[in-house]
Amino acid sequence: MRQTLLIILLLFIINSGNAQVVKKLTQSEQTKTGVKSFQSGERLKFRIHYGFFNAGYATLNLEQSKKQEQSLYHAVGEGWTVGAASLFFKVQDRYESYFTKDEVKPIRFIRRVNEGGYIIRRNMYFNHQTNSVIIDDLEKNTQKKMSVGDVQDMLSAFYYLRNLDLDKIKTGDEIAIDLFFDSEMYPFKLKFLKNEIIKTKFGKIKTWKIRPIVQKGRVFEENESLTIWITDDDNKIPIRIKAALAVGSLKADLIEFKDLVSPFIFI
Repeated sequence: MRQTLLIILLLFIINSGNAQVVKKLTQSEQTKTGVKSFQSGERLKFRIHYGFFNAGYATLNLEQSKKQEQSLYHAVGEGWTVGAASLFFKVQDRYESYFTKDEVKPIRFIRRVNEGGYIIRRNMYFNHQTNSVIIDDLEKNTQKKMSVGDVQDMLSAFYYLRNLDLDKIKTGDEIAIDLFFDSEMYPFKLKFLKNEIIKTKFGKIKTWKIRPIVQKGRVFEENESLTIWITDDDNKIPIRIKAALAVGSLKADLIEFKDLVSPFIFI
């Protein structure tokens, strides 16, 4: 089960590759109205199925915050196993990201992982003036500073990508950003496959079917084993996720939502 809840919380494990890339949009270009696709108070909850079993849950919460007189968003992602899955492999993960409201730039990233006794306690502090990041590993009691470019952390990337204007996207287009994780920078590539209407517990919903290019062998069966359906509206929230893993399969569905920036559209 290690990394499966991570998939739901952060929606991708990335790999590099060549692609036709949709240009990185400026903040004013990202939406027609300038209104973001998320707001303070938003909450998303997912149920995770591993094969036929209810394996766990994951949540994403967004609130306002202030650090050193700077107004920020504070995102918290949590994932945990339940039932039989918890007996075999207990997972309790928590990720936090503080990022700027205007350009969605990460300022601080907090990672607390307990997966079957595998512990990670790590903080990252981003400085966009010096293009650097300081990494505090609380378990190893070490600190190091690294040079980085225009990067996102694993949670801020989720909100950054949601602000893209889907009217500018066509079937077959790909987008790319740089993700900083575990002291490394990863190019992340996401391909838009097609519009699709799917049935959910909320009703029929129009979605974009998209596919991250994932790394074969670590978790997934093939390079294109992960598929995500996001709502084709101003919210752009993941409604369903499916993955063929190296062992078994994974499915996650949105089961609760709160304080979306725009009304949820059903067909």
